Amino acid sequence: MLEFAGLTKRYGSVVALDNLSLDVPPGRLFGLLGPNGAGKSTAMKLVFGLVRADGGEVRWDGEPVAHRDRLRFGYLPEERGLYPKMRIADQLAYFGRLHGLSRADARSRAAHWLERLGVAERAKDRAEALSLGNQQRVQLAAALIHEPELLVLDEPFSGLDPVAVDALSEVLAERAAAGVTVVFSSHQLDLVEDLCDSVAIIHRGQLVLSGVVRDLKRRSGQRRLNVVIEGESDTAWATGVPGVTVQEANGAGTTLLLDPDVDALAMLQRAAAVGRVVDFGLSLPPLSQLFRDAVRAPA
Repeated sequence: MLEFAGLTKRYGSVVALDNLSLDVPPGRLFGLLGPNGAGKSTAMKLVFGLVRADGGEVRWDGEPVAHRDRLRFGYLPEERGLYPKMRIADQLAYFGRLHGLSRADARSRAAHWLERLGVAERAKDRAEALSLGNQQRVQLAAALIHEPELLVLDEPFSGLDPVAVDALSEVLAERAAAGVTVVFSSHQLDLVEDLCDSVAIIHRGQLVLSGVVRDLKRRSGQRRLNVVIEGESDTAWATGVPGVTVQEANGAGTTLLLDPDVDALAMLQRAAAVGRVVDFGLSLPPLSQLFRDAVRAPA
């Protein structure tokens, strides 16, 4: 298990992490979320010793992370980390050799991951000739080539088209199913919600929310009511009702956030009094709403 134990990190007068404590369950897809500047990248860099903590420590399986552990970890930084003039297959094999693979195994695994991630036809190209999205695929291959026990990925979906997002999502789900702990950050919260078992949200360097996604939704007490009234887009019927927030209203209908004590059936009856209700649905709030609520809460 990966643990962040009381991590504090300052950059001059800026506090990037403020006594952050967090446990990441083993063998899971785990989303590390937060606004820009929340401290996500700093926390990830601390796992690999790229920055030094001012307090606290990172632990793996109950012990402080050491160099021997990091050799079994895979890391995809937010910044591009490829050698621009080096050919793709060559540098992947080189990274594999750095992790102790034989020359033959490094070459074989490089070919496997290039094929798996859809860039095999670019194996002989230099990194600088690739689009940013394809460079991102190659960087993921570099993180995977030594079959790590822990994957830490900083904005891995950045710059990827929908097809590439699907391919990467499938790979991450496979790794987690094989027992690998996968931690990644992303601002694409719908994607995180689809992929991740558990998440943590940090804000201003502090943990503000963490847990299993479905449990966090239930504990929020909120529900989301979607109502479509035939030929009607006015939300006056829902505006001003205590405990009800109009989240969205357009030609596709009205979306309301309901506090725990609001009677959903009563709101549906209010809608029916305005016009013919042609569609409706009650659901738990999306992860994006939990995120907004967590980072807007008073510090």
